Amino acid sequence: MKPWVVSVIIPVFNGEKYLGEAIESVIVQTYPFVEIIVIDDGSTDNSAAVARHFGEFVKYFYQTNQGTAAARNRGVSFAGGNFLAFLDQDDLWLPDKLDYQMQVFATVPDQDIVFGHVKQFHSPELDECMKRRIHCTDESQSGYSPSAMLIKRDAFFSVGLFETGWRVGEWANWYMRAVERQLNITMPPDVVALRRLHENNKGIVHREAITEYVRILKASLERRRTRNRLLEKTEVRRQNTE
Repeated sequence: MKPWVVSVIIPVFNGEKYLGEAIESVIVQTYPFVEIIVIDDGSTDNSAAVARHFGEFVKYFYQTNQGTAAARNRGVSFAGGNFLAFLDQDDLWLPDKLDYQMQVFATVPDQDIVFGHVKQFHSPELDECMKRRIHCTDESQSGYSPSAMLIKRDAFFSVGLFETGWRVGEWANWYMRAVERQLNITMPPDVVALRRLHENNKGIVHREAITEYVRILKASLERRRTRNRLLEKTEVRRQNTE
């Protein structure tokens, strides 16, 4: 029987400072059947050199700058694995992340998505003033984030690709759609990923785009109302034909 392969997709934009550590955290995974795909979203720094430094361990592709969603989607187009995983350029995985999640899938085969908990950490280059400005909790948190997710390939495509029209909300939008699809999702208690806090986190740089989350929630509620109305009409038709 062929092993289950995990395709790990890492989008990067001007991430030379952290990309190497992110890639290394995948290479040292205790689960051995992994392919790493780095999509360079138009970087103007040395991100390409960092990715290519790893040689055959990394499949590197360049595209003009189109945003994180488009980069993840392109990575999916190259992925050959049975499972898909995503890692942000500045985050890190614990060494047993994939092994732990694959064991969950083996124990509960009907699961579609397995997450895990995430811990935050201040990036070492931050000075004390910046560390005080960027709150970092010592407690692990439920990791509803792309860096903490492992998903079956078929389940991902049942939801569809990431929508490219969002500035920072592409993940929230995708996850809401996954919930609406009623995928089987589990959140085990173990920590699987580390989220780096630094000056260029999306939520810090694009604070004005947080209003996207309100629009995403409204759109999700409208889709659910539409679905419920269609179900009600279908039920009425069924009763009228009996």
